[in-house]
Amino acid sequence: MTYQETLDFMFSQLPMYHRIGAAAYKADIQPTVDMMEALGNPERKFRSIHVAGTNGKGSVSHFLASILQEAGYKVGLYTSPHLVDFRERIRINGQMIPKDEVVNFVAANYQLLTANSLSFFEMTVGLAFDYFAREQVDIAVIEVGMGGRLDSTNVIVPELSVITNIGLDHTQFLGDTLEKIAAEKAGIIKEGVPVVIGETQSETAPVFLATAASHHAPITFADQHYVVDDIIRYTEELTGEYQKKNIATVLEAVEVLRKNNRYTLTTTHLQRGLSHVVTNTHLHGRWQKIGEAPLTICETAHNEPGIRAMLQGVNNTPHRNLHIIYGCVNDKDFTHILQFLNSELLIHNSELIWYFTQPSVPRALPVSDLKAAAEAIGIHGEAYGQVGEAVTAARQAAQPDDLVLVTGSIFLVADALAFTNNGEDPV
Repeated sequence: MTYQETLDFMFSQLPMYHRIGAAAYKADIQPTVDMMEALGNPERKFRSIHVAGTNGKGSVSHFLASILQEAGYKVGLYTSPHLVDFRERIRINGQMIPKDEVVNFVAANYQLLTANSLSFFEMTVGLAFDYFAREQVDIAVIEVGMGGRLDSTNVIVPELSVITNIGLDHTQFLGDTLEKIAAEKAGIIKEGVPVVIGETQSETAPVFLATAASHHAPITFADQHYVVDDIIRYTEELTGEYQKKNIATVLEAVEVLRKNNRYTLTTTHLQRGLSHVVTNTHLHGRWQKIGEAPLTICETAHNEPGIRAMLQGVNNTPHRNLHIIYGCVNDKDFTHILQFLNSELLIHNSELIWYFTQPSVPRALPVSDLKAAAEAIGIHGEAYGQVGEAVTAARQAAQPDDLVLVTGSIFLVADALAFTNNGEDPV
């Protein structure tokens, strides 16, 4: 198979959650366990850090990988979903997995992948772990896909577990309370393995403390040790206000790694890793500038906790009028999110100009439905069938000192990055 044929095959095997939603979710980790055994248990052949959480887990994963790279280690990085190129999910020292590695893995294991009806996510985890093992990475930073306990990545026994925070997201799979969701994410806590919790929350802290105690896992809460007041001191490439919490989590994680005496991580490594995370690991879509005059920002926030953090960035960015390009997928409570966004933004903005659109995935909420729902709650804007059309319209209508914000869905941001050529350059 060619590379494109290989991707088409992978995408077709129990369609990806991020494309069609609930039909792709498999609440069973056993197929991944069986796959790893058939592959020779590659997950046991490299050290790892496991990162879960509702928001921030992608940024924290990239930060940690960047710091370890700056310290001279060969670092694997597994994240999801991808924005533009599938190979963004699997990197070593920032470089995407080569296309022939993807093709060769599927060709060599085709019978295994098909006979067991492995999902896209399961086989991607197999590909990543096999690649990291063969390339003999010093350590790999592994981001959980969803939840933790039953996530395919949870076959690893890491050096360190990290849980950033807990919010109400994916409630149809993980539970409808913060305590239930925390219990699922606490499933990554392993016997004797240190765990760092990013944010102390009254509903979830008891869950984490109890799980850690039952697994004899040392536990620390980052926000009880670090408050990052001046983000500019730490990173020149990311300006999102919410990254302060993520950086506090990273600082605590680095301290735990230092105590293990396996990693030499200096203050210089830390500062350079945080400052050069975009250059080192190609982190995209987090308060990312994709245009100037007018300043155009894309942000992957798509649930209420993430949007609250994004709003801090909007309020701290000088601008005259705000142009919002919004689109989402069909299983989000978009009416609530629209009401929340509109009411919060009107506190600091006299005029909001809305541009409704839809991401280019099957799970997208049709823009006609989105516009009708918005109008029903008094929010008016024009509809655009493609993200690129909305970006063009907003930038043409905006004055140089206005702010254009693209948000609502990871996949909407992916389309905006592809349209403006701010994503990965395929190699």
